[in-house]
Amino acid sequence: MTFAAVVTTPRIWVDGVAASALPLPDRGLDFGDGLFETLLLKQGEPLLVDYHWQRLEAGLLTLQFPDNTLEHARQCLALACDALHELSWAALRLTITRGTAPRGYAPPAQAAPRVIISAAPLQQDRREPGSPAKVGWADIRWSAQPLLAGLKHANRLEQVLAAGEAQRRGLDEVVVLDQQGDVSSVSAGNLFIVEGDRLRTPALETCGVAGTRRRFVIERLAPALALHCEETHLSPADLERADEIFYCNSLRGLQSVGELGGTAFTRFPVCEALHQRYWELITC
Repeated sequence: MTFAAVVTTPRIWVDGVAASALPLPDRGLDFGDGLFETLLLKQGEPLLVDYHWQRLEAGLLTLQFPDNTLEHARQCLALACDALHELSWAALRLTITRGTAPRGYAPPAQAAPRVIISAAPLQQDRREPGSPAKVGWADIRWSAQPLLAGLKHANRLEQVLAAGEAQRRGLDEVVVLDQQGDVSSVSAGNLFIVEGDRLRTPALETCGVAGTRRRFVIERLAPALALHCEETHLSPADLERADEIFYCNSLRGLQSVGELGGTAFTRFPVCEALHQRYWELITC
């Protein structure tokens, strides 16, 4: 099951108030000084919201935002969700920036973080599961920054370049390596390979995002299907000889890979079982 955005003007809230424009200046726009979460909503209810809050909390601590920032974000999200109950499915982006501040990189001593929320309806694609994805190897590699590894911070220029590369090449996604040549992720999601009754996913030591669906697969989905899951280093050769490959993110769920470069994958028994169990667990 995959989702595609309906072409519509997104609804926007700034600090819990409906808005048609963003206040400027803002350190999020100036420097990417912030964090964000992309949430899937079902009739106004955010799915796996605790996973999102926990990742945000870790990021706010790393970036040294004020202690009350997370509670402010919770209040803003609740107001937005109350206005979205009429939508069967919606995509919501919650962005927290350090707000307005004097010029210069240094964060202000007394920051006033800003919470920006945008949401748009989604249409459900009823193929179960979706068609296997056509994926290639990216030319770009993720930069190494252990301090930010795992966080979903607002600096996404590398992802923009990777997604643009996939688009130009007519691909659904690209697999991106880290600076050591190990597999890291796809441009917009985490990656898993299937080897028998074992799942393996790249460790996030120097780069990458600790996705909420990645965590869900590791903590709940794999155990539900008696699959052992391992966070480890993966080489390109590991992917090419895998039984199956899939990637995941909050809006798409789990997406099987049918082609990676010149390697074809034609059978997806584990991916299909994971896909079915995923939607059973996540919407219960």
